[in-house]
Amino acid sequence: MKCSRRQFLASASAISVASLGRAVGVKAASSIRVGTCTLGLRQAREAGLDGVEIRAGNPSDTLDIADPARRASWKAEMQETGLVICSIMMGLLNQCPLATDPRAPAWLEQTIDGARDLGAKNILVAFFGKGSLLENGKLKEDDFRSVVDRLKDAAPRAADAGVILAVENTLTAEQNERLLDAVGHPAVRIYYDVYNTRSYGVPGELRRLKDRISQLHFKNGPKYLDEDAPIFEEIAAAVRDIGYSGWIVLETSSPSKDGVADARRNGHYVRKLFA
Repeated sequence: MKCSRRQFLASASAISVASLGRAVGVKAASSIRVGTCTLGLRQAREAGLDGVEIRAGNPSDTLDIADPARRASWKAEMQETGLVICSIMMGLLNQCPLATDPRAPAWLEQTIDGARDLGAKNILVAFFGKGSLLENGKLKEDDFRSVVDRLKDAAPRAADAGVILAVENTLTAEQNERLLDAVGHPAVRIYYDVYNTRSYGVPGELRRLKDRISQLHFKNGPKYLDEDAPIFEEIAAAVRDIGYSGWIVLETSSPSKDGVADARRNGHYVRKLFA
C-alpha cells in the first residue's frame, strides 16, 4: 500500500505524539472525578484530588451547614484551592435517625439550602447505627414508612435547589429499589458504598441500580484500594457498564498514618482504573 510523503510524515507525527503521551503519563479523558471525605480542601489539593465531601454538622437546632459564616469560610477555601465541595454528609442521622428524630426534617432543609449555596450537588442521607433501616436482616417497616414520608416532603425543595438526596445504607439493591419507588421523586437516589455492601455482590448490585446511583464511595477497610485490585477492577467494569459519570469519593483509611500521602495513592489508583 503506497502512501505520499505527506501522509507518511503525518502518520509518524501522530505516533510520536502518542508515544510522548505515554512517556509522560497522559491519561485518557474521563468523566470520573475523585474526592475525599477524610481530608479538608487544602489537604485534598496536596493529595492531587478534585474536591471534598464535608459534614453538615453535629446535632443541634442549627447545623454548621446553616451558618453563613461557616459557609463563607468554605467558599474562601474553595477559591484558594481551586477545589470544590462535591457533597455534604449527614452523618448525624446515624445517631439521630431521619425516621424518628423530630429535628430531622429541619436538618434536611438546612442542608439542602447550604448545598445550594456551596454548589454541592449531592447530600449523603445516612442510615447506619441507630438510623439503620434493617434489624436482623429485615426492614424496620415503621421506620421505612417514616423515611419515605420525610424524603417525599424534602424532595421538591432539593429539586428546586438542584440537589440530590442520596441515601446511603446497607440495603440490598432490591430493597433500595423499593425505597426509591415508594418515594417516587428523581431528586432522591442512591449513594452507593462499594465496601458496606460487599457481601451482596457489588458489581451485580451496581448494574441493577444503574442510573439510580447518584454518587459512589470507595473504601477498602484498613487496606489501600490497590491491595485488592481484582475486586476493584470488577467494580470499575460495572461502573463503566452503567455509564456512571460523577464523583468517586474516597472514604479510605490511612495505613501509613500520612493521610495526604495515602489519599494520593488511592486517588491515583482510582484514576488509573478509569483511565
